[in-house]
Amino acid sequence: MRIISGVAKGRRLVAPDTRATRPVTDRVREAVLSIIGAWVEGARVLDLYAGSGSFGLEALSRGASGATFVENGNRALEALRANVETVSLGGTVVTSSVGDFLRRSSGRFDLVFIDPPWDMPANDLGSDLASLDRLLDDGAEVVLSRRHGDETPPIPAGWRVATDRRYGDTRILRYVKEDEAK
Repeated sequence: MRIISGVAKGRRLVAPDTRATRPVTDRVREAVLSIIGAWVEGARVLDLYAGSGSFGLEALSRGASGATFVENGNRALEALRANVETVSLGGTVVTSSVGDFLRRSSGRFDLVFIDPPWDMPANDLGSDLASLDRLLDDGAEVVLSRRHGDETPPIPAGWRVATDRRYGDTRILRYVKEDEAK
């Protein structure tokens, strides 16, 4: 696993030494960041269920203004901290469950990556999305990674599906929060 593009291109990332974490492949990450394109430049990024932090670190390498990584697994946190240090582009690691973070955070984000455990029920994930909504500005994008064939979570009012693609066993959903003035 490595950073694919940007100022940290080629830097190797470590994966957590656990079966509970399933790092997204370089191929899927490259496809997702290609879909988003130059829009990542200057974005305030949130990486939920961060694991190794590969999505947020790739965004930083491509010009995001900052990244917050939320993870609560001990082995994943070790790998995440090592990767943030290796890439040396900043980023804040928050040790917390995603639910607790979303309830207490007052941050604002333009781009959110969500790569939850594949066995996470769609309704639980839908609750995370509903809690996330208040932290997003109009036009914000949310990229969700799911196992292909898993139920699609309910999304908040005012969100639309901009992309729904399959990459092997992985399904990528990209949502856009619509302008409330429309």
